Amino acid sequence: MPRQAKGPRLYRREQKGRPSVWEIRDTGGTRISTGTDSRDDAEKALAAYIDRKHRPSGPVAPADMSISMCLAIYAEEHAVHVAAPERIGYAIEALDAFWRDMPVSDIKGVTCRRYATHRAKSAGTVRRELGTLQASINHCHREGYLTAAPLVTLPPKTDPKERWLTRQEAAWMLRAARCLRVDGRHLADFILHGLYTGSRKATILAMHIDKPSITGGHVDTVNGVLYRRPQGKTETTKRQRPARLPARYLAHLRRQSANGRSYVVQDNKGRRVANIRKGWARAILLAMKMAAEKGIVLDLSDATPHVLKHTAITWALQRGASVWDAAGYFSTSVETIQRVYGHHSPDWQKSAVDAMDRR
Repeated sequence: MPRQAKGPRLYRREQKGRPSVWEIRDTGGTRISTGTDSRDDAEKALAAYIDRKHRPSGPVAPADMSISMCLAIYAEEHAVHVAAPERIGYAIEALDAFWRDMPVSDIKGVTCRRYATHRAKSAGTVRRELGTLQASINHCHREGYLTAAPLVTLPPKTDPKERWLTRQEAAWMLRAARCLRVDGRHLADFILHGLYTGSRKATILAMHIDKPSITGGHVDTVNGVLYRRPQGKTETTKRQRPARLPARYLAHLRRQSANGRSYVVQDNKGRRVANIRKGWARAILLAMKMAAEKGIVLDLSDATPHVLKHTAITWALQRGASVWDAAGYFSTSVETIQRVYGHHSPDWQKSAVDAMDRR
């Protein structure tokens, strides 16, 4: 009587004169080396092998594929090729913890709402994660793994945040940053760059001066151009497109370049600053304290580093920048500029108001 097949398993193979390795053994004499002596890493390789083995070779009905399998296919075939795979990875990790072995056919409005309750996160976070779930289903349908693609029910879009700094608030923030201990005064450079360029926090902290890099963007002080994106990096939805630098801020950067600065934001020892979380929090408290001593009431408790981008765009529109030029300079879509900031422009709805005023 033939022995019963054991199925995929790990086997530790000893090698003379060389480190031992774990290999995957399966029916039919299959032997695949994992190339590692680590049991944890070998188990991950085994899990990936089992996943590939049970992956459908042809289209199946949504009831015959687990959501976990759908997410795994999407991660392996699509996510690894995008510019920021970790963002998809975070979403897949959260999704898999809830949906796991549920079939794709279980994706309905009620289960999506149950997921939102389970996550207990902001509507924006849940919406992004469920968007990843929809993308994985669409991918499997498009690539011939699924015969149909159920629709994921997304939470409604949240209203855009409109918090921006007044000029008084920005002035107190800069004053407070310059009054921090010597190892925290780099925050003033961070704030200036944010106010003048509207760049995001990660972009500012990776910004070089006159030195193109694959790890961050750079400012070209000779030609007066800001390059937000690192060399060779694929463009994402965050855009990171070049922009001309304002003359006043360019003069400041040229002085920094002449003094041998390597980064827009660097510490007192010339090293690139990777995190401004503590400095930002200290500057917020110090700015409110310093203003209070002068009889001025400031509430900066809701100000985050991203408020600098909102501030830069709002100020530009208030000063008369067109929506089209603002979108190009701040590397933000025209639709976003109109939806979030458009009402700050002095020309907002001007033609419609003029038409209504005519007799």
